[in-house]
Formats: sequence, C-alpha cells, structure tokens
Amino acid sequence: MTSTNDIRRSFLDYFAAAEHSPQASAPLVPQNDPTLMFVNAGMVPFKNVFTGLETRSFKRAVSSQKCVRAGGKHNDLDNVGYTARHHTFFEMLGNFSFGDYFKDRAIELAWNLLTREWGLPKDKLTVTVYHTDDEAFGLWQKIAGLPDERIIRIATKDNFWAMGPDGPSGPCSEIFYDHGDHIPGGPPGSPNEDGDRFVEIWNLVFMQHLQENDVIVSDLPRPSIDTGMGLERIAAVMQGVHDNYDTDTFKALVAASEALTRTTAEGDRQASHRVIADHLRASSFLIADGVLPANEGRGYVLRRIMRRAMRHAHLLGASEPLMHRLVPALSAEMGAAYPELIRAQPLIEATLRQEETRFRQTLANGLRLLDEATAGMGEGGTLPGATAFKLYDTFGFPYDLTEDALRAQGLEVDRAGFDAAMAEQKARARAAWKGSGQAASEEVWFDLAEEHGATEFTGYAGHDGEGVVLGIVRDGQKVETLNEGETGQIILNQTPFYAESGGQVGDNGKLSTLKGFAADVTDTSKQLGKLHVLTATATAGSLAVGEPVLQQVDEERRRAIRANHSATHLLHAALRRRLGSHVTQKGSLVAPDRLRFDFAHNAAMSPDDIAAVEAEVNFHIRRNDPVSTRLMTPDEAIAEGAMALFGEKYGDEVRVLSMGRGDEGTYSVELCGGTHVNALGDIAIFKIIGESAVSSGVRRIEALTGEAARQWLLDRDQRLRTIAASLKASPDEAPGRVAALVEQTRKLERELADARRQIALGGGGGGQAAAGPEEIGGIGFLGRVVEGLDPKALRSELDAMKGQLGSGVAALIAVNDGRASVAAGITADLAGKLSAVDLVKAAVATLGGQGGGGRPDMAQGGGPDGAKAPQALESIKAALAAVSA
Repeated sequence: MTSTNDIRRSFLDYFAAAEHSPQASAPLVPQNDPTLMFVNAGMVPFKNVFTGLETRSFKRAVSSQKCVRAGGKHNDLDNVGYTARHHTFFEMLGNFSFGDYFKDRAIELAWNLLTREWGLPKDKLTVTVYHTDDEAFGLWQKIAGLPDERIIRIATKDNFWAMGPDGPSGPCSEIFYDHGDHIPGGPPGSPNEDGDRFVEIWNLVFMQHLQENDVIVSDLPRPSIDTGMGLERIAAVMQGVHDNYDTDTFKALVAASEALTRTTAEGDRQASHRVIADHLRASSFLIADGVLPANEGRGYVLRRIMRRAMRHAHLLGASEPLMHRLVPALSAEMGAAYPELIRAQPLIEATLRQEETRFRQTLANGLRLLDEATAGMGEGGTLPGATAFKLYDTFGFPYDLTEDALRAQGLEVDRAGFDAAMAEQKARARAAWKGSGQAASEEVWFDLAEEHGATEFTGYAGHDGEGVVLGIVRDGQKVETLNEGETGQIILNQTPFYAESGGQVGDNGKLSTLKGFAADVTDTSKQLGKLHVLTATATAGSLAVGEPVLQQVDEERRRAIRANHSATHLLHAALRRRLGSHVTQKGSLVAPDRLRFDFAHNAAMSPDDIAAVEAEVNFHIRRNDPVSTRLMTPDEAIAEGAMALFGEKYGDEVRVLSMGRGDEGTYSVELCGGTHVNALGDIAIFKIIGESAVSSGVRRIEALTGEAARQWLLDRDQRLRTIAASLKASPDEAPGRVAALVEQTRKLERELADARRQIALGGGGGGQAAAGPEEIGGIGFLGRVVEGLDPKALRSELDAMKGQLGSGVAALIAVNDGRASVAAGITADLAGKLSAVDLVKAAVATLGGQGGGGRPDMAQGGGPDGAKAPQALESIKAALAAVSA
C-alpha cells in the first residue's frame, strides 16, 4: 500500500524533476490576504505572484499546502465526521506556472503523473472542461486519448475560476476518479452527479483572463497555471478505499483514539472518532502556526474546532482530557513532513489539555441543562431560541455545540429566536453604556464594535500584514474616506499594531495600498477594550472603507519596546527576590527609549540593592532562555503562581508569560497581554539609571535596555574621560583626584567661613555690635546685627552669646545680599516663661517676611528687607519688654 507520506513525497519529487521549485507550506494564517481567515487553497500563498505584485526567483513551483476550512464562506465544520470527504484541515497538492507553461504542459504533467507514475487505470478517469474551452477539450483528446464521452463540458461556475470580482480568472479542467458502479452516483454534469461514485481528485485552473466587476475585459499577457489536488482524496484512491477516513493517516489517529477511550469506531461512535481525528489535525496545526484559542476571530474558530472534538470525546465516555494525549500519534504520522508539529508539540499538548480541562465543566453543565430543556421533546422538535441564548450567555455553552448536540437527537434550534435574544442583549448593553457617563462623541466606537466585533491582533507573530478597513473616524464622526493631508482613526479587521495598554505604549508605523495611498500611523489606542484604533495621517492618495491595506509596524521601535517590556518582568522578579515578596507593581511605562517601574516598598534602595538587582536581571539576559506563552483563565494562572500586573484588565482568558530559570523553577511568571522578546538574550543589556520616591510607600526605578543602555554607558564613559583629561589624570585615577579636590575644597571653605565669621563678629563687616548685655524688664538681653555671617552659623553663635549672658535672651541678625536671617534663644532658667518663637516673629514682620518658627527656647526666621535689621532688633526688644512688663 502507498502511504500518504509516500504520495506527498512522490508528488513533490515528480514536479521537482520537471523543474518546479519545491516550496514549503505557508502558515495557515494568510500573510497576503486579509479577506481570508485561514489559507484554504494551495494557490493562496502565490496570489501576489499571479497578480504581478510580487516576483519570485522561479517560474514554476510545487507545494503541499496546509489548508483549513472552518470559518466564513469556506466552512465545512458541521459536515466533518459525517461524510467521507469533509475535513477542517486538509493538504492541497499543487503545481504552478507563473507565465511559463500553459494548458498543454499542465495537462501532460497531470496525466503522466496519474497514469504512468502512479498507475491509475485510464478507464477510471473522467475530466471536465468549461463549456467554451475547445482548446482544453482538444488537448485532453490529444494528450490523454480520452473519448469524447469522458470529456464533459460544464457551463457553470464549477469550471470557471476567478480570484475575485477583479483580477485574474480562467476556465478549469477537473479530473474525476470513478470508484465503481457499486457506489451510487453519476458522472459530473449528470442528474446523479451528487452521488459518491465519481470523486474529483484534481483541478487544473487555466489562468488566462483579466476581469473587472466580474466581467472579462482582456486576456492576461502571461497566462499561468494553478492546480490543486486534495492529498486525502488521492490517498483514498491509491489505497483502494472510498472513504478518506479509511486512509492510513486517519486510521492511525482513529486507532489511537480507540485505544485511549477503549471504544471502537463503529455504529454511532464512528462519527465521534472521525471528528476527533480530523479536529486534532486542525487544532494542532493552527496552534503550531501561532493561533491560540480566544473569544474572537481565528482564536474563536480554533476554540470551536477544539470544543467540538472535546464534546465527542465526552460522548465516547472519556473520563479524563483526551485530545492532548493524541498529539504524539499525530506527530508520528505527520511530523516528518511538517517539523513545526514537533517543535510546537509541548505547546500543542498544554493548550489542548488546558482547554479541555476547562471545557469539561462547561460541557457537563450545558448538557445537563440542555437535557432538562428538551425532556419530552420528540424528534423534529425545536428548542426555543431564548433557551439556547440563555445556555450561551449565562452558562457559556456555545450555540454551535447546542445545535450539534441536538442534531444527534433529531432536534433543531430556533436560530431566529436566538438572534433576537442576542439583539436584545446588545440593546441592553448599549443602554447601560450610555448610562455609564460615557461622552456622546464616543458612541461611534460602540457602533463600530457592535457592527464588526473585536479587532484581531496579529502582532504577536509579526510586524506587518494586511487588513480590511472596517471604519474611519474623523472629528468623532464616521466617514467613508481618509484623504491626503487628513488625520483620522482607522479600524481594521485585523492588525499587527499593538494598542496602548498595561503600560506598553501603542505602536507606530505605516499604511499603504496598491492604489497609491500612504499614511503614517502615529499612535495605536484601544477603545471599549476590544477595538484597536490606528491614528494615522494620510501622506498620499486616499483610503476608503472596505479597502485592503498593507500595515507595517515600525519594527525597530517595536523591538525596543519588546525588550523593555520583558526587562520589566525580570526586574519585578529580581526586586521581589532582593527586597521581599511585599514588592508588587504599582504602575509602569514601557516605551521604546526607556522603561519605568513603580513598586511597593517603604525605603530607598541602597546602592548594593540596586547593583544586585541589576546584576540578577543581566544574568538572566545572558542565559538567553526562551520566553513562553500560555493561555489560561486568570484564576488558573494565579493558582500556578502567575502575578497579575497593576492596572491590567483581564477577561475570561489571559496570556501567561514565563521567562528565565530560577532555583525553584521558572524565574518570572506574570499575566501580560503585551509584546515580548522570543528569548531573553534579545534584551541585550539592562541598566538602572534612577531610583526615587513616587509617594509614600511607592518607589520608582527608571532603566534602559539594548542600544539605549549601551549609548548611556558610552556617554557616561565619555564624561569620565573628559573629567580625567581636565584633571590631567587617567580615567582610573580620576575618582581619587576628585576626592582629593573635594576634601581640599571643604578645607578651604571651612577656613573661609571661619575668616568671615571672625570679620563679621569683630565688627569689621559693618555690622552693629553690642558693647555688652543690657537689661529689659529685669531680663538680661544681648543682641547684635552682623554683615556677611553665614546663616548656618547663627545657632552656634547664639549658643556662645547665651553662655556669655548666663541668664537671659540672645538675638542675632545676619545680613547677606540684602536679606536678613534672625535667630533668638532663651537660657534654660527662663524656659516656660518666654517664647523665642514670639520674639523671632516680631523681627520677621519688621524684615518684611512671614512666620518664623522653632522651639520655645530657640527659633529662627528671615525676611527680604535686610536694611531694616537694626529696626528688627528693636522689635525683638519691644516684644521682650511687653512680655516681661
């Protein structure tokens, strides 16, 4: 028997020998078509080559392309498991000619592969052509020798392909395999064509026209070839079976499912085993290509696929999560052809296990409530839409699972009633939103979110991609276009631009279209927690709602932001280990040029603390451990030790970032929706440049990473060299030289202060000196006014004057640069009888100042009018006289 892996390799080798360049499968997430949720055909990665927007180094190509059809108009999900040839995930074998060979060579290559290389009986093959394509009809006669009755003309779109309303198009020629008259059905074009006897195995597209608005306007200057052959279908043919699920790959996966559930794929259980096998492939390949389960967009489709399989595992009686235990069997079957399965196997297993563990409880509750709601309902009955909505809205039971569960019982769901209940909920949400105090001008975002749902963020996997414009807002109003010179906010169905949240600033970058539009994106923000809003200024052309647009994030800026964000996580962990577990984040800023981290701590960090934290962060950077991401519920994540970041709003699911290795496992585990480095070495270097107080009990660290840190260190080194040069010393000698100069300066300052003091107190400075103590109201008083005395010396001089008095009041006023400083002191024996504060306040008022304070035995103050110092001294005397009278 020829295995599926053998068939794939044989196809690629055959066309490689015919000078086709083998191309690895593109990821399932389209890189060049924002209108597609997933790659659903082999030609999708080559769309821009066919349209002339992109050139490759080859004119012929061959590939086995991964495809998924489970969302949008290409949705086979509901049929999977119940038919012989429907799949969510499948492989499309294809050969392509970009303006090289055309119909004759394409037909020749296809016929030779099928009949000579693979040995299919010629009498089992029938082909179709577009009803006006006489050229293809004649070539099949000439090359394959097929009789007229086995070359069937088809007049429908089934045999005419178009890339879209505008673009390349052309007739098709489909090749069918006849499984035999023991299977019901007739050839294509006959009344019984929907039977299973004749199965299409290959489609040859002859791309030769250009059309606009679905009308052919000209012939292409370089006709091309695009073919597609389902690997699963041809494997069934070559392995002598009629059902794709009887081929070797599916049989191996079903056998693994049978073994783990201890059930056989027979009777009612057959469909469940097939669903599990098919959905295992789709789920695993999507996760390997970066899609994770979510409540919106591609992640939601993945979740639907996973949960549908998990429900069938439940039907088979699996008492424990099943899907993740089947991944090794899948890797064994397909890992050699697709090594990404092997690389991502730990992530695939963890994601499937977490999702199924969580879903089992939802499933159990939902099925119990569903059984109660349908009790006594006979076959052909209909579940009220309101009940289905309650299951969805209150208990988290998805509509499609309700529909799928009832289908097996011959029951239906009132979809119109479900939609009506959903509409009522949206109306209530709008009313609640309006009543929350939101500005009326913000209602435009609510309208857009209600109409289009959440923006799908694609920036975890890359920096660019295409998107479709869903809305444009200018001055708070929806508009249809953004023209050159205008600034507005743009909403797209998907975007790699990160919207500011969790401390990380929004992305900048550029937008462009094939029609000449260009714009600078200056900010990305988030509205209603779900819409990514790109603020952009058009620099050329115009952009209209509904148009596809190329998005390019400023990669260097994003790279710097990622490094700073990951460094913030490492810093948080290092602070907790150095200072204690009381350290928690109180705020942050993650910008391209720096990071700022606020944390709970009630004392300044010592230089040793700062050095230790910085060294620990750099230690983990040098180890270059990978950064991993998992999706969990917030409760699950926190239960596993993840730290929730300050200010971040968490939904039903969170991204859990793990980085580094510590003595007790992972070094840092935090909940975070931001963008991060792939490995810690990408941070390069970490440098703390500031530590300060923000408020009581909150400290702030400012730091740099990467190039910014390197430049900061270079600048500091240059400053050191400049200082060393002025000292005529080497950089190593500079600290000692500076210390010596500082000590010498302090000595000179002390000597100068002593000299000034002696001059001031000696009266040489022009001050007013008292000959000796006098008596005021029976209390000794010694007061003087001096010029040029340092205010810092007032207290020591006042103590000397009090010593000279023995008992009484001393007052000293120093005048410097027009201002006056005053101090008054009372000897200990008069404590409680007089207040130095009152005496100083009297002098300060005369000096034109306010206040003055201290202790009852010693007070100080000052004022701007130093010329009134003598009068101020008299004011002190007057106040003393008044008190002692």
